[in-house]
Amino acid sequence: MSLNRINLNGKDILEKDFKTAMRGYNQEEVDEFLDVVIQDYETFQQEIDRLKQDNDKLKTQSDQSRTRSTTPNHQINYDVLKRLSNLEKAVFGKKFADTE
Repeated sequence: MSLNRINLNGKDILEKDFKTAMRGYNQEEVDEFLDVVIQDYETFQQEIDRLKQDNDKLKTQSDQSRTRSTTPNHQINYDVLKRLSNLEKAVFGKKFADTE
């Protein structure tokens, strides 16, 4: 469902006037029904707003997680390589270090 296709809001429904006819609908029943429809529309709009906020929050958290996880991984990789280099020097001696 696209939000761009919604034609009515609670105010539109509330302010809608229907013409009466000789054998028309009971005005009170129509008004009561429209009150329920208005409440539903308002509930749906609140839920849409809440979901948008949740979505934005999750996007932000995802971006932050990606940023956090990238930076430490580079540091961890550097540390691992440095330790490996020191280990190679210790195991193979200075001769190995000179050939690098």
